[in-house]
Amino acid sequence: MFKPLAFCDLQRLADHSAAITQPCPCIAKSFAGWEGMPVSLKESQLREIGSLIAAEEEDLTLDEYHSAGTSYWSNDAPIAPQFFPYNRCRVCECISCSRVFLRYAEAGAYHIEQRIRSLDPRLMADVAFTGIGRA
Repeated sequence: MFKPLAFCDLQRLADHSAAITQPCPCIAKSFAGWEGMPVSLKESQLREIGSLIAAEEEDLTLDEYHSAGTSYWSNDAPIAPQFFPYNRCRVCECISCSRVFLRYAEAGAYHIEQRIRSLDPRLMADVAFTGIGRA
């Protein structure tokens, strides 16, 4: 189990990942927004290098952060580590090229789907979750 990454460390990983230009099978899809884990991307191609999970699952918020009217599915939705779904993410890198991705398991009513998103430094949002307005 990894200790949760500080925002500055996550930003550093995002900057590093964005600078990688070599072709790699891990980017057969863009993963700009959340996607289901494709069968073309093998589990063995990614290794976990960190976590954004800072609490027990029942203590994590389901509130999302969308400062500019984006939604969960938007390619330009902010990456705000203290908000859902980022607060449930593992940070993984491709073993071939070192690109970095966020991953979590979405638990639906009848299934669990692994989801993946590229770590884009332009979308990083260091915003604290305060819980204001929650019931």
